[in-house]
Amino acid sequence: MWITSSLTTAKSPTLVALGNFDGVHRGHQQVIQPVLSAAASTPAAGHATVVTFRPHPQEFFTGESRPLLTPLDEKAAYLSRLGVEQLVLLPFDRALANLTPEQFVETILVQHLQARQISVGEDFCFGRKRSGTAKDLQAIAAPFGIQVQIIPLHTLDGERISSSAIRQALQAGDLTKANRLLGRPYSLVGQVVEGQQLGRMMGFPTANLKLPKEKFLPRQGVYCVWVCLSKSSHSASSHSSQALPGVMNIGDRPTVGGLQQTIEVHLLDWSGDLYGQTLTVNLADFLRPEQNLPL
Repeated sequence: MWITSSLTTAKSPTLVALGNFDGVHRGHQQVIQPVLSAAASTPAAGHATVVTFRPHPQEFFTGESRPLLTPLDEKAAYLSRLGVEQLVLLPFDRALANLTPEQFVETILVQHLQARQISVGEDFCFGRKRSGTAKDLQAIAAPFGIQVQIIPLHTLDGERISSSAIRQALQAGDLTKANRLLGRPYSLVGQVVEGQQLGRMMGFPTANLKLPKEKFLPRQGVYCVWVCLSKSSHSASSHSSQALPGVMNIGDRPTVGGLQQTIEVHLLDWSGDLYGQTLTVNLADFLRPEQNLPL
């Protein structure tokens, strides 16, 4: 999959799914599917493209970092697995934020991306002060001959599927709900780094996992997990690694002047050197809150 942050290097013409897509959950997949189907049925129509923003607009306006369900590497891996051909990361800055809805369509979608078809969720807003709606996008794009497909909000068991709902479920330790809304297990993808090796001294060696700093973490505690080993940073998209059963603890470790949150994974009935490897830890169930055990 081609990934670019520059409109000058984006491949065109395009079939565009437009949005933030944090989590690439079931609802997002419904928005992306029309451009995948169009590209598959008529390859000459354009490149199946996801257009999103970096940083997240909320992060730009508030100046506060926003934890992500899927940091860039994870998002790219999931989109590639779906069959997306191109990911365009629009740099969200003051100039982009000040574009009117009409300017956004004409400059970004028409001139640079040569969009032939656009797919958005029905709650999509764009342009200066989020003044443009999905219906506005449809009306502005029509004179350019661009079809805009508006996808109804996706629900599951009567509940709207959203990144916010997934975050709330993860914060509550409700893995069943979070994974159902995602359409897959929630994953932590990170590199194994050296820790204090306390688990090894107690007879159950653990792998200390370093995650992207922007990764959203679920409730602290102990989880039942399935772990895939891979040396690729894009292991979220790897099917070659066997899933191994394990137990993971997310908790705080005392440090000088405060606490440091750690993610430690113990693989059941397995031994070997994991340092430097990338693990994909798929969360299956929340077992219990963290407990402090005497050494």
